[in-house]
Amino acid sequence: MQLQGRPESLYFPGDKIRYACRSGYEYVFPYRLVTYCERNNSWLPIGEACARKQCPTPEVKNGEVFAPDELFSFDSEAHFSCDEGYYLIGKNILTCKLVGDNVQWNGIIPRCEMIYCSSPGKIKNGKHTNSYRKIFEYNELVTYSCNPSDGPDEYSLVGESKLICSGPDTWSSDPPECKVVKCELPVLEHGRPVSGIRDNFSYQAVVVFECLQGFYLNGSHIVFCGGNSTWEPEMPTCIKGTNGIIFLIFF
Repeated sequence: MQLQGRPESLYFPGDKIRYACRSGYEYVFPYRLVTYCERNNSWLPIGEACARKQCPTPEVKNGEVFAPDELFSFDSEAHFSCDEGYYLIGKNILTCKLVGDNVQWNGIIPRCEMIYCSSPGKIKNGKHTNSYRKIFEYNELVTYSCNPSDGPDEYSLVGESKLICSGPDTWSSDPPECKVVKCELPVLEHGRPVSGIRDNFSYQAVVVFECLQGFYLNGSHIVFCGGNSTWEPEMPTCIKGTNGIIFLIFF
């Protein structure tokens, strides 16, 4: 509150003074804006009669509004979020601002729109479920599979076979590939395969190695045939000698 008019240097019993609300504040009934000097030369006690003006309570369909300060008075914030399956269009935080003697939000109230995805896309030598559809809803799943091959080697599905619509026009991963994957026979000098040897090495075929006596393995002892027809991780090597561990014996 602020005093109306100029203050006097001296007041007598029965004299009154009036208060007014400051800019951005409004009167709260039934508090007083007037007090007077009582016979005992003290002022009649009055409480705070003004409160901050409130911005209109924002509403968001299919979403929520949170007030960190519990009220939407000026200089307070409103935080917006959407229910699952919806996404926010607009600012996620607005502030109630004082404009002249009034208050208003410093932006347009955002809205929540339903999440949709367009088709994840066709792939060469393969297909996905519901490929006739152009629009998919939030959390909908499509599954990719490869077509039969016309040649001697079957197609391998490289990548994720199941994709989920996880955001606005956003799938959980890129579409996979359907292609022939063949890795060459893995040869480890001064070593030998423990398991996994076969005539052909297709996608994700696994081979386990060990080194011959007198050599130690540098790298991974397990490799698999990757999507680019190369062994992953890089082929290990067998190094002559021990693995470098020194044992100290104390007497």
